[in-house]
Amino acid sequence: MLARLIVVLALCAALIPAARAQESSIQVLAPPSDAPVAGEAAVGADGEPVPAAEAAPPPPCGTQPITLARMSWPSSAILAEIHARLLKANFGCDVRVQETDMAAAASSMGANGQPAVVPELWIARIADVWNAATKAQKVRLAGTTYAEATFEGWFVPDYVVNQWPDITTIEGLKAHASAFALNGSGKGRFISCPVDWGCAVVNRNMLRANGLDGLFEVVEPANRFELDTLIAEAQSRKEPIVFYYWQPNAILSQFSFKPIELGAYNKDNFTCLGRIACALPLPTGFSPDPVNIAVSEWVFLDAPKVAAYFGRARMPLPLMNGMLQTLSVGGTPESVAEVFIKDHEDVWRPWLGVAAAEPAKPQ
Repeated sequence: MLARLIVVLALCAALIPAARAQESSIQVLAPPSDAPVAGEAAVGADGEPVPAAEAAPPPPCGTQPITLARMSWPSSAILAEIHARLLKANFGCDVRVQETDMAAAASSMGANGQPAVVPELWIARIADVWNAATKAQKVRLAGTTYAEATFEGWFVPDYVVNQWPDITTIEGLKAHASAFALNGSGKGRFISCPVDWGCAVVNRNMLRANGLDGLFEVVEPANRFELDTLIAEAQSRKEPIVFYYWQPNAILSQFSFKPIELGAYNKDNFTCLGRIACALPLPTGFSPDPVNIAVSEWVFLDAPKVAAYFGRARMPLPLMNGMLQTLSVGGTPESVAEVFIKDHEDVWRPWLGVAAAEPAKPQ
């Protein structure tokens, strides 16, 4: 059973988080304000107003195919397939899913407006490419991909919380640290990320900042597979552990965990935690990461209903974690998307601009 869990965990590919000593400078422009305002007369090619009777409403999807970027990691593939189905069914769009990567997609959007939409763009990872496309006024941010903004954290299993309800606080960790010790070592285990990842530096400094470095022994696995193995082994034995992880990810849905309350994010404090030589580490929560839905400029101008849809399309992280778990045990992005649409109308109907209890109206 444990071997099967480990194999399942290894299949759950996700972006590897990296601590940022300094946040990337990301340029953001507001949606264009020169689009026709509702109620104003349309203007013809000669500059003269077009009578209302002659002004046909623009097609809801514009005059080009709505191409959705599908990246190589599972959450991006699921989102692309979900949006493709909803746009086709509710707006009648000619939708196409295009496999690509973040840098290529942002560069192509800046050059020729395709793909039309990137449903999951981790902007800080490609800040230079994104800034160039934004400067050329070819792309815009339609909205945020997820309902939550912070994707990293510390976690403890539910069975630990059931025994010590205050364990999800820093003071609770201090009070019960000895209960996490194994083999008479006197220190609890804190399972961090691989030593060559930026989060390993952050975790060590964060333990110091909260006065936990003398109470917990840091375990830094060699790779992602070993990290998942350590968590799966502890879970199968019901051992008390504290560990670092990130979202969206299947493991946080496959097992039941609760996050540790690390406090509010402080930019200056977190910047220091990302340095190996942080002289005075101070407490802070993890940095929020900009994960956005990027849309080509022409979508805002020619298909404003589609742009508005993506402005509302925020996916709850726990729901995505569950879909990734389904995908890891034999589903496909297409089948997972279809189940989401069938079972979670309360989530996606508001994306269309209608209340969850209302029937969707043809656009």
